[in-house]
Amino acid sequence: MKIIIVGCGKVGTTLAEQLNRENHDITLIDTNDEAIQNLSDSADVMGVTGNGAIYQVQMEAGIQDADLLIATTNSDELNMLCCLIAKKAGNCHTIARIRNPEYSAEIRYIREELNLSLAINPELAAAREIARILRFPSAIKIEPFAKGRIELLKFLIPEYSNLDGMKVVDVVSRLKSNVLICVVERGNDVVIPDGNFVMKKGDKISFIASHQDSAEFFKKAGIDNNSVKSAMFVGGGKLTHYLCNLLEDTKIKIKIIERDEERCRRLSEQLPKAMIIHGDGTDEQLLLEEGIRQTEAFASLTGFDEENIMLSLYAASQSKAKLITKVNKIAFENVVNSLNLGSLIQPKMLTAEIILQYVRAMQNSMGSSNIETLYKIAADKAEALEFRVKEGSPILGVSLEQLKLKDNLLIACINRGGTIITPRGKDTIQAGDTVVVVTTCTGLNDLTDILK
Repeated sequence: MKIIIVGCGKVGTTLAEQLNRENHDITLIDTNDEAIQNLSDSADVMGVTGNGAIYQVQMEAGIQDADLLIATTNSDELNMLCCLIAKKAGNCHTIARIRNPEYSAEIRYIREELNLSLAINPELAAAREIARILRFPSAIKIEPFAKGRIELLKFLIPEYSNLDGMKVVDVVSRLKSNVLICVVERGNDVVIPDGNFVMKKGDKISFIASHQDSAEFFKKAGIDNNSVKSAMFVGGGKLTHYLCNLLEDTKIKIKIIERDEERCRRLSEQLPKAMIIHGDGTDEQLLLEEGIRQTEAFASLTGFDEENIMLSLYAASQSKAKLITKVNKIAFENVVNSLNLGSLIQPKMLTAEIILQYVRAMQNSMGSSNIETLYKIAADKAEALEFRVKEGSPILGVSLEQLKLKDNLLIACINRGGTIITPRGKDTIQAGDTVVVVTTCTGLNDLTDILK
């Protein structure tokens, strides 16, 4: 597909790289010629220097032949205007990044009036992920499937867990747990394990289960999963604002440390249940005075990756709190993954996932299945996808044991009208099912792509 991306910031760059890898024809628009040049040097993309909200600039970028325009500049208003012009000039699909909390209450109206295909809010998406984690603190990451009926959870096997040295096949028989282990990350290796795979302490395990079954699994595996009663957030930006709103119905006592006095005033008005502290979150004495050693969850949510990493490392040295670290640009991924940073939250990657899901569904609108959900499990090394199966698919009615599946691929779950089926060899896929597939073969667009 021909895709135009307006804005060469973190989200625009990530999207351009991801979509380029999936062989789409990418054209970038940005006022910064150097940013376009740098990305053009590293990826096979075209560049147009100019204001993406100018009709002539969009024409130069080829809007009349484009399938999709994605506006990801730092200005919500500019993004909406870019999409409005693109709709008139090219009649293509449009996606806008809209971050301001003031717009979030009216997002449905904005989408309808501007005829947007999708409105993306990176901070709100990140806040939702953090809220899920705080409700289930043993997990590093939680992703919902089948409209929330099941979840993909990632956790680290600690030293004291009885999973250390256990084969995957023994999880059901020895622990009597109804979970399906899908992916194991060991160092830089990412594998889809078979039954004989032996898990070890330090492995990052991703498994699929219902919320109730996952809680029971953690208990039987000897992993604490006490709910969080207190949380300290450093940084009072948009993400923190959304997160506190999402946690309003919980009993978590929230403390926010923010250095900008005016922002503190706004937060105290908007978030009456949270305690707002005006101060420098990197001040060791302040953190100790405000109870970093006693808090049960600590999230570093400032706008600076390096600051967030250092804050989480300090929190880890002072407490046993559940750690959450916001990181936007990972320059040294292997180094960062080796550090004790708890759950890594990457708003730009979450945004890219949502847009990739839309692009693949759009690309395959005439296929035998539609992508409903897409998550990256280990950066670009593994994906979990949820497909809705249509009539006419060639794999309908064929038992799973007869399907010639690609290597390193697992059919993890079948949702049939709200009934969750853990797939076995004799099971078949039927029209109307949603099917969750986990694989290291990234880039699947249709359920038939699972076949060799």
